[in-house]
Amino acid sequence: MSTDDASGALAFPDLASRALRGSVVAASDEFFAEKENLIKPGTATFRPATFGHKGQVYDGWETRRRRSPAGGLPAADEHDWAIVRLGAPGVVHAVIVDTAHFTGNFPQACSVEGCYLAGYAPAASLASAQWTEIVPRSPLTGDARHVFTVAPGPRFSHVRLTIYPDGGVARLRVHGEVVPDPALLDGLTFDLAALENGGDVRACSDRFYSSPRNAISPGLSRVMGEGWETRRRRSDGNEWLIVGFAAPAFVSLAEIDTSGYIGNSPGMASLRGYAGGDWEQDSSWTELLPRTALLPDTVHRFRLSQAEACDLVRLDVFPDGGVARLRLYGSPTPDGLAEMRRRWAATQA
Repeated sequence: MSTDDASGALAFPDLASRALRGSVVAASDEFFAEKENLIKPGTATFRPATFGHKGQVYDGWETRRRRSPAGGLPAADEHDWAIVRLGAPGVVHAVIVDTAHFTGNFPQACSVEGCYLAGYAPAASLASAQWTEIVPRSPLTGDARHVFTVAPGPRFSHVRLTIYPDGGVARLRVHGEVVPDPALLDGLTFDLAALENGGDVRACSDRFYSSPRNAISPGLSRVMGEGWETRRRRSDGNEWLIVGFAAPAFVSLAEIDTSGYIGNSPGMASLRGYAGGDWEQDSSWTELLPRTALLPDTVHRFRLSQAEACDLVRLDVFPDGGVARLRLYGSPTPDGLAEMRRRWAATQA
């Protein structure tokens, strides 16, 4: 299960990330560095000889040193743990345990478990949850990124990272597929493209400055780096991204937000939809929004008249530039909703 190369598994979104509204809800100890650092977006940073009242400041989670009752080394099964509530329930495909900058204070080993609890379970109830091992106890090294592939199984709402016996972990990443609860979406118009609703970026032409997945992430883009921005195009053509939905749906409203992009917003944009089949080999896309002029630093909203359902939408920007957010509001078809219900039932533990 442990491997140095998770290949396609790391292409899935990080379900634990604070950017997806994940949360570290409990930990056995966080004496030296706060548990919340585990799920911060971005890589861990380090400034040598930066001391607080508890010692060197680390951008990660670090526990105190464990001791045996006699004051010596702890027993082999001694451990610390942290529990993360995922930003959205999902099926896990890979876990990254990153000990960046922890060199003399990293754990000897780790393991990871997952569980699913409906609703909003308090942290106290997690101790009695039914946990499933997804990463067995595995050795760790210092200042290293450890990738563990996970065989797809049931959906989880929480994961528990256990470290043996103590020490520091900079980041925990939990890559997987969001499985939205159809009971929360039935009968509603919602953002079909949103990560938390099972949408994801399937392909894009360019990701030079920032990830296209930013465009469908929760919340507002506060700065340019929190949207999707391409490099300056120097040849004919244009840049694009393709978003997939959790199930076939009708899109009724599109929002193309260029907030924060002032000298680098696209000049124009268009939207097309596609249903089923092989989109890479098939050019029969349906126009949803014709090529339309965009303004810098503006939230553009367009009513769409869609005759056919789709499960993919392609955003073309002309010729290049940055898009802060793409929202595609609509409702799944009856067959699409049935597909979501089957997926929800199939991933039940």
